[in-house]
Amino acid sequence: MSIHDYVIANADGATVRGDINSVLLAIASNNSNGSDPSTTFAYQFYFDTGDAKLKIRNSANNGYITLGTFTASATTIAQTDTNQTFSVAQRGSVTNVDATTGGALAVNLALNNYFTLGDNAGANTLGSDNSGVYTLSNPSNIVVGQAGALFVTQDSTGGRTLGVGTYWHFPSGTAPTLSTAGNAVDRIDYVVRTSTSIHAVATLDVKTTA
Repeated sequence: MSIHDYVIANADGATVRGDINSVLLAIASNNSNGSDPSTTFAYQFYFDTGDAKLKIRNSANNGYITLGTFTASATTIAQTDTNQTFSVAQRGSVTNVDATTGGALAVNLALNNYFTLGDNAGANTLGSDNSGVYTLSNPSNIVVGQAGALFVTQDSTGGRTLGVGTYWHFPSGTAPTLSTAGNAVDRIDYVVRTSTSIHAVATLDVKTTA
């Protein structure tokens, strides 16, 4: 465990060598110590042995950001190759997909799991573009096992339609017919089964209960 001010003072050879070794030990141990370093730098790592937390100095050099807790047998940092229990909710977001001028809706699955389909004006609704005729194209960046949902909202006029690409597979091989009322909201839930097969189910006309 070592911290250092990272200044090598003028001294005799043996003293300078000892000072350099102390600097290297501080670097190798991520400045591990039971109290904060007195000399700090932006983006400096610091392992607090008092609470077993790995921290990094913020860009303004006026505080630390905690990266995670490390003990001899566990860490609070999320990992991709082990089972983990999260102590707080893991929340996602919803990405808007704007249609092209030809009405194509191209979902990039690398961007998110949840999407809102909209016209090319960024209104988050299906509008009068391309005479209200839209196509949910085969998505890009398909990864087997990904799951999520697409939200489809009619504009105030309604009557907009949605065709689907060949990768979108619905029960009985029949794509859903969208709700046609103005401001109607439908949801398409999906799970990627193969690189060319996305199982999907539509829940139509979702609204508040009377």
